[in-house]
Amino acid sequence: MRIAHRVTTRAAASSMVVAALALVGVQAAAQTASAAPKKTAVVTTPCTTANTKLTVSEVSRPINHLLLTATNTSTKPCNAYGAPYLGFGANAQAAVPWLEDSQPQAVVTLAPGESAYAGIGTYSPDGGKGTTHKTLDVVFAGRAMDGSTGKPQTLKLPNGGTYVNSSAFVTYWQDDVADALYW
Repeated sequence: MRIAHRVTTRAAASSMVVAALALVGVQAAAQTASAAPKKTAVVTTPCTTANTKLTVSEVSRPINHLLLTATNTSTKPCNAYGAPYLGFGANAQAAVPWLEDSQPQAVVTLAPGESAYAGIGTYSPDGGKGTTHKTLDVVFAGRAMDGSTGKPQTLKLPNGGTYVNSSAFVTYWQDDVADALYW
């Protein structure tokens, strides 16, 4: 009888442990649910030349680079999708290729007054013959990143012109200047 009593006691103890663990699990799930962050509204407004101010500037490092800055001038957040479509000169024939390795993990969302940055590599010795251009046409990518959204804006390039060859590229929009100029 003593053996039967021991088995019964172990079985009862095991049941109590399982019940206690289940109760702790329910309490932990409730605490996790209450501590979960509140969902914010999804921003669906794309950044365009109508709701941002664009500037292009020369940088000291890395060499042969420009910095494109887009600052949200509207009262609502906007998304800077992909990378900007760029064309050098008044009669640009093709868009500057996007540097795929620079793609961030998420779309860059700009609150009013915030900026996004794209690095522009202008030339390298590996590129073919180039020319000096005085202007840069910029247009934002749409959400699907397979076309542009909004109207293009023409910016004057620094120093009265910038030398560009076939190795030119532009990074994806970044939320930090250092990330944009890393490439």
